[in-house]
Amino acid sequence: MKKVSIKTEKDLIDEILSGKYRDSYLIYNRKSTDEADNQKNSISYQKSENARYAYREKLSIAPITIKGFSADGIISEKHSGFTEDNDISITDDGLVQYRIDRPKFQKMLQFVSQGYFKGIVCLCWDRISRNKGDDTLVRKLMRKGIDFRFVYAKYEKTSSGALHMDIDGMFSQHHSRVTSEKVTLTIKNAREKGICTYRAPIGYLNLGEMEHKPLDPERAPIIRQMYEYYVTGDWSLSDIARYAKEQGFVTVPMRRRRTKEEMLAEEDEFDEIEKTSRPVNENHISRILTNPFYTGKVLNSEGKYIPSNSHEAIVSDELFNQVQSVLKKKKVSVHYVEKLDQPLRGIVRCEHCERVYTPYTKKGIQYFNSRCVNGCENTFKNFNFTFIDKKIEGLMNGLYFTDEEIEQMDARTGTDIALFEEKRRKELDQVERKKKKIREDLAYIRSNKLSLLKTGVYSPEGLMEEETKLNSELTILQNQEQSSDIAMHETMKEIQKLSELVKNVIPYYKFANPHEKEKIIRVIFSELSISQNTLNYKCKKGFECFENRFVALCDPTENRTQIDGLKTRCPNH
Repeated sequence: MKKVSIKTEKDLIDEILSGKYRDSYLIYNRKSTDEADNQKNSISYQKSENARYAYREKLSIAPITIKGFSADGIISEKHSGFTEDNDISITDDGLVQYRIDRPKFQKMLQFVSQGYFKGIVCLCWDRISRNKGDDTLVRKLMRKGIDFRFVYAKYEKTSSGALHMDIDGMFSQHHSRVTSEKVTLTIKNAREKGICTYRAPIGYLNLGEMEHKPLDPERAPIIRQMYEYYVTGDWSLSDIARYAKEQGFVTVPMRRRRTKEEMLAEEDEFDEIEKTSRPVNENHISRILTNPFYTGKVLNSEGKYIPSNSHEAIVSDELFNQVQSVLKKKKVSVHYVEKLDQPLRGIVRCEHCERVYTPYTKKGIQYFNSRCVNGCENTFKNFNFTFIDKKIEGLMNGLYFTDEEIEQMDARTGTDIALFEEKRRKELDQVERKKKKIREDLAYIRSNKLSLLKTGVYSPEGLMEEETKLNSELTILQNQEQSSDIAMHETMKEIQKLSELVKNVIPYYKFANPHEKEKIIRVIFSELSISQNTLNYKCKKGFECFENRFVALCDPTENRTQIDGLKTRCPNH
């Protein structure tokens, strides 16, 4: 019996890159997020119509199944074709880049643009694109030779066919714009009438109708009781949360957010996500007690609360305002009148989330702690002063020129000056030519003032303004001519003096107390940041020459590399 080998995704990718499917097509289906009730554009309908077309036209569909991309050569995704990313970048060499929002569509275009597939089969133009950016990409690929086949249309390679394509593209975009405007206008008008156009909070039932948000018979009485208990001042938020749990009060059942894997999966790969409820906590109670919705009000189009025509109040305005007063009295914020004088306060940050490391003292030792944001990659939350002190000391040892580097600089200065003088000579020649041209223009204006005024070429004010402008340009060119070539020598001398000062301050730094060390650190560094066990830095203006000097002395193509937890500029230093 012959053994059948199962191809992995890596094998399929290798086959694609090898050119195996250069004569095959892919089928692309897209379901719009704003067309939930349009069965004609459902994924199943598109699959059957596209497959029937491919069979009728004898088109070979690439039999590839890649998770998160295609199933037997059929690509299906639920995504708006109208929305697009507004971010754009234009490089110096004319390359324009922008982000494609549809992940499967982006991967498909990437493959076909490199010639790994012959073309795409799609139901109609508005399934492939409904915005100008994606529309332009598809047209460029068509001109490049990629064969886009549409079940409902055939675009001839004539001026009439191009017009047909333009009209379809225009109407697909127009349809989305009209739909967007209608939805926006409908929501705005409904909100002005006091209709709830958004999901009602816990305590009300969302039955799919904006005009009717009835009370939840189980949760509404408990919410009313929460207000009544809290207004007495004897109940805390945690007490209310405990009471709610005892009453079996839980959040409304809701589906969790789909993972990225589930968003890219085919319709039949995952079961429908089950709705679940969660016990309430203090945050839930706080949101309930501060939401004016429970007084029978809704947000209008300007974000202000107005009387609602969609739901009735659970609590009165009087009770709601009393609860707000109690909340305000219990709200206590801690503000320190005088901050403790701890070294390096506010200068050390997390490299990833940029939260500040706060200094504190424990058992006579100074520590630093950062409360990073949730999901921050940096796991190095605590360290003591000695840790960062040693890091900075090692870092400062690399922020001055060694004797060997100074010798290299002196040796190169002569060559650099010679190159500079040659460049300077060429610049002076250009300046002289510009001066000559300006003098000729001035001479012409001065000798032909009367004729220029009579013929109306210049008004008196315009003539004076032009003459002043030419004189100003001549003065600027003369000042450029007088600039000194010795400036480069002087700059190198100043840098070497600064290097010597940094070198001399290191012994003092070693024996200084923490506050004295802080003063030295703040003079040299503008930023210090921690990423895991690594100290990153940014020098203040004037010291940047030491931070960047290794690029000039070593290979200019090298990037920053980490050595012993410190970031320097040259891996061979």
